[in-house]
Amino acid sequence: MCLAALARKGLSGVARARKVSAIREYFRFLEGVGLIQKSPIAGIDTPKREKHTRQFLRSDEYTKMLSLAGGNPRDYAILQVFLQTGIRVSELANLTIEEVDLIKPAIRVRGKGNQEREIALEKRGVQALKNYLAVRAGSLSPVVFLNYKGEPISERGIRKLVVKYRKNAGITKRASCHTLRHTFATYKAENSMIKFFVLDGLSG
Repeated sequence: MCLAALARKGLSGVARARKVSAIREYFRFLEGVGLIQKSPIAGIDTPKREKHTRQFLRSDEYTKMLSLAGGNPRDYAILQVFLQTGIRVSELANLTIEEVDLIKPAIRVRGKGNQEREIALEKRGVQALKNYLAVRAGSLSPVVFLNYKGEPISERGIRKLVVKYRKNAGITKRASCHTLRHTFATYKAENSMIKFFVLDGLSG
């Protein structure tokens, strides 16, 4: 058995660790019943599990998605809200008109543990929501985003929408709604760091 060969075949650290564990137990059994004196893999370390890196979109990638969605006010607003706020797909699907303040501007969402938080909106997000709400189909539903039937769009519908624009933009990585959350978090962290160094430089 060669762990390097298994790695070259594309087996993950988890899969290789399972194989080593199974073989180790087998030789441990043989030791226990006296068929061998010492396990031949006693000195082999268990392969480490890979750390899953967070996927996020580059600016050119999400810009292409936004460009493709530009002709559809609802889809464009959905992508803008995702990228500007980093909210969960469940939070976006349940966002109500009452929770959108275009004057402040900000949105209020209830997340895990029913905790309410307010997230600021930038100009493009505000304009995207204004454009969508201006053409939004008449509905008794308080939910902001509707499907083609005039009913609240489902989480599944939003996921399919994101995948559609990801594929149409020629993005091969497995970008999802969660990827848009990570994209928001990544660029927010970068911008915060830039502002910190600028302000620190000015104060120095």
